[in-house]
Amino acid sequence: MAYELHYWPTIQGRGEFVRLALEAAGADYVDVARGPESEGQGVTATMHYLDSPKFVHPPFAPPFLVDGKAVVGQTAAILLYLGPRLGLVAKNDLQRLWTHQLQLTIADAVMEAHDTHHPIATGLYYEDQKKEAVRRARAFREERIPKFLDWFESVLARNPRGSACLVGARLSYADLSLFQLVEGLLYAFPLATGRALQQAPLVAGLHTRVAQHRRVAAYFASERRIPFNEEGIFRRYPELDG
Repeated sequence: MAYELHYWPTIQGRGEFVRLALEAAGADYVDVARGPESEGQGVTATMHYLDSPKFVHPPFAPPFLVDGKAVVGQTAAILLYLGPRLGLVAKNDLQRLWTHQLQLTIADAVMEAHDTHHPIATGLYYEDQKKEAVRRARAFREERIPKFLDWFESVLARNPRGSACLVGARLSYADLSLFQLVEGLLYAFPLATGRALQQAPLVAGLHTRVAQHRRVAAYFASERRIPFNEEGIFRRYPELDG
């Protein structure tokens, strides 16, 4: 049975971290909200899980994954669930926990990236909080981007199995997610991220290797990959870069 991924159909967002894991593993999955409503898919199917009172454990918001009777929400929890099923995490419990910790740290960075363009409220337009966004973005690009990338650089350097991967010697979902974080930062803050990557060559190398992964490269060349846009988490506003 195919995994059912539920996320908004026009943006990469947090769902992209799950898509990358499914694509890299060659998993059989359906991107439900992007499918035709005539076949029981589309946004209506996704909203059913959010609105129907029959679900005892309803997800708060997309992304969430449906696998038979299991409904798993939150990106990090989805990847914690999928990792062993897709062969994208070690069998060792401590390494699995470490991989999950890495994923949660990536989630922190993603949230901070989002808050650069919506520092006051998600319900307000960017133009309504542009002044605050400029201040928030300055701190993010000057302090937080270098701090996050430097930490991941140290994780790669300290990996006993070599610096090609974050955990062990094989690709994990954390590697894919770090790739997506860097990809998003390069889109939203190309100048600041370019400078930070010069000081984090191991992170830059991981980003290049993941992009060259056979299945990831095929995914990027397909229509399944949604381009970055100014409706998602990573948004390019030139006035916020520098």
